[in-house]
Amino acid sequence: MGTAPTLKAINAGLVKRAAVPGSKTKTKAAVLRVHRAKRSTVKATTILLLALACAAADYPEAQILNGVLQVKLLLPDAQNGYYRGTRFDWSGAISSLQFKDHEYFGKWFDRYDPRIHDAIMGPVEEFLTNGMGLGYEEAKAGQSFVKIGVGAVRKPAEPAFRQFNTYDITDNGKWTINKTAGLVEFTQELSDTRGYAYIYKKTVRLVPGKPEMVLEHSLRNTGKKPISTSVYEHNFYMLDHQPAGPDFTVRFPFEVHAQANLHGTAEARGKEFTYLKELPDRQSLYTAMDGFSDTPRDYDIRVENRKAGIGVRQTSDRPMAKLVFWSIRTTVCPEAYIDLDAEPGKEVKWRISYEFYTLPQ
Repeated sequence: MGTAPTLKAINAGLVKRAAVPGSKTKTKAAVLRVHRAKRSTVKATTILLLALACAAADYPEAQILNGVLQVKLLLPDAQNGYYRGTRFDWSGAISSLQFKDHEYFGKWFDRYDPRIHDAIMGPVEEFLTNGMGLGYEEAKAGQSFVKIGVGAVRKPAEPAFRQFNTYDITDNGKWTINKTAGLVEFTQELSDTRGYAYIYKKTVRLVPGKPEMVLEHSLRNTGKKPISTSVYEHNFYMLDHQPAGPDFTVRFPFEVHAQANLHGTAEARGKEFTYLKELPDRQSLYTAMDGFSDTPRDYDIRVENRKAGIGVRQTSDRPMAKLVFWSIRTTVCPEAYIDLDAEPGKEVKWRISYEFYTLPQ
């Protein structure tokens, strides 16, 4: 049996025929058939590549349940993890949390790459020391500094720290993940990085039979230098994917004051922060806020959406050190900071709690 000609061979034959005088009509028909064959081949190849890409997009994840909440978490993985940037802690990212068929988190951004600084779904956390990575100021170009929850990253020759940059990672540390039906425990151990080392643990735990989730943290300083840092919760709330606008209200237990000029997009009203109009695409809102005390009692934030009929209450056992608010059309983000200090050999602990609820009809 003869061997079928390859596409390359067909193309070679066409070139020869195209050079023979008096065969233009036949040649055009043959060229058309081959072009169609090429298109079919390209289409088939494209479908195959898309299928492979979809298969490759199966990022490590876990699901936990408690009979009331259904939660999907994205797991840390240096090669295949959904998020591989250097801004946010890699542990505890939640791609979906459902309560009574309502959704609280999700993909709020359009452009995705695992190394984009904010291509992540909340709630997530970032650790900063005076607005920079731990040990950034003392590190020279080419040396490493620390981003807690990420690992050791290389400092390039640059005039200042870039919070939204993705730095080269020199040491991811050692990640250990333990899961049961109602919790996932993440542990990251980072060995000595110019005197800084730690064991960081975060447990995402669902309270049995209740619409409540708790983030329990501990940070043990195993290095030679003291660790002084702040950490904030960037929740990326997406209550039933409702657009940021007047249906949202953010409530506090204190008289809240917005420090920025919001240009008629939102305002603080006593203990509430509300939108005056729906944010259009590509418009953002940002302001620092004050009015809180130095007790954990004021770390009590409620985000509610009247149209969806749902809300979430966020509390902590630590006082707020700083409060800012950021939003675009797809997400509503009060960001509460807390301060942490751990001398060598010491451990610091803190927790963030979430209560999910429906609004009275």
